[in-house]
Amino acid sequence: MKTIIEPFKIKTVEKIRMTTRQDREEILRRACFNPFLIKSDDVMIDLLTDSGTSSMSDRQWAAMVTGDEAYAGSRSFFELERKVREITGYAHVMPTHQGRAAERILFAVTTRKGDIVPNNTHFDTTRANIEFTGAAALDLMPDEGIDPDTDAPFKGNLDVGKLTALLDQEKGRVPLGMITVTNNASGGQPVSMANIRAVSEALHGRGLPFIIDACRFAENAAFIRMLEPGYAGRSLLSIAQEMFSYADGCTMSAKKDAFANIGGFIALNNDQWAEKARTLLVLTEGFPTYGGLAGRDLAAIAQGLEEILEDDYMEYRIRSTAYVGEHLAAAGVPVFNPPGGHAVYVNARKLLPHIPPEQFPGQALVVEMYLEAGIRAVEIGSVMFGKTDPASGRFVPARNELVRLAIPRRVYTQSHMDYVVEAMTELVRRKDSIRGLRFTWEAPVLRHFTSRFERL
Repeated sequence: MKTIIEPFKIKTVEKIRMTTRQDREEILRRACFNPFLIKSDDVMIDLLTDSGTSSMSDRQWAAMVTGDEAYAGSRSFFELERKVREITGYAHVMPTHQGRAAERILFAVTTRKGDIVPNNTHFDTTRANIEFTGAAALDLMPDEGIDPDTDAPFKGNLDVGKLTALLDQEKGRVPLGMITVTNNASGGQPVSMANIRAVSEALHGRGLPFIIDACRFAENAAFIRMLEPGYAGRSLLSIAQEMFSYADGCTMSAKKDAFANIGGFIALNNDQWAEKARTLLVLTEGFPTYGGLAGRDLAAIAQGLEEILEDDYMEYRIRSTAYVGEHLAAAGVPVFNPPGGHAVYVNARKLLPHIPPEQFPGQALVVEMYLEAGIRAVEIGSVMFGKTDPASGRFVPARNELVRLAIPRRVYTQSHMDYVVEAMTELVRRKDSIRGLRFTWEAPVLRHFTSRFERL
């Protein structure tokens, strides 16, 4: 059939408060034009993030009822450990309250001031946790991956040529290498198995560890099966297992590809790193068998890792996201091509060429999306990744000015997405009237979360 239906039935619904444009004008003003500061009750369609916003299944809720809340040696932990080991093959599994906690522990153990950590593209919390240690987070994207308009199958890849040049030029400064699947900050694009293998060979050939940021590993495995020769007949589990086999560990926010509302983990093969990580985990997260989580959350994550690898769900997930991207493009909205697995990214620079980077075209667009239709999205551009050069005082814009429409898993129906397309079509019609923004207060770290703005 041409129509891909949701492979689930809806048993419980949550009421949406239907606001007016006048309501939203006042809400935006109170939130200082930052969608993160808008109350969720005032949002009609929430595409701010797919992190922790999924609908859990009946099987996950059932697992939560039997969650073991023991402080040490929780049965729910061992259920999660078995599932993570089955998928990744890594020896040491340590739960954390979310992915950024896993990142903080990893980089505290492995990096120091002056180090360089290469990746395809570091996302915001990954970059912040690396830079907090005094190390540098370096993105090594191929040129085609940076261009929103090129249509290639694996635009999330890491440029292996750039990686090998870095490793040869900066010997002793690179403690490990990373790759993020899928590449969230660059259009949610997938990474090929061939690229993961080549990155592994480049790092391991120089005796360096390789870590995967695995937040959306299952979606990446689905793209490999769809697009990479030799994988069409493989199960998603076997593809994921091969991906992880090339690396030495991973960090993961279970709030993405495990359908969980909270949680994450760090998984490692290195015994020394794992021992140090557990020590840090006890200081800030809790005992190593609960890691800042209730036993019921551990149980929900273990069940979610089972469900994310189901073929029916993943076919629906990839196709329904592509549906949004295709209809936006047909309406004249410039999108990052091809659509990713978890989100559609709008090219705000191309849609709003009259707004310069220093006036934040992406932030201007998310403000207008909320004003027009009560839709909340997030800027991935010069608010999130732009900076001021300390030597010259010159503003350095982000590589791209994007707006991410992150689609929560199993939450919205096709009619919700048609509403989003209709709203964006109206914004295309009146795009020349959209104004830029400036900071009225700028947070020193991860400024997109809490900074405040005013219209120009």
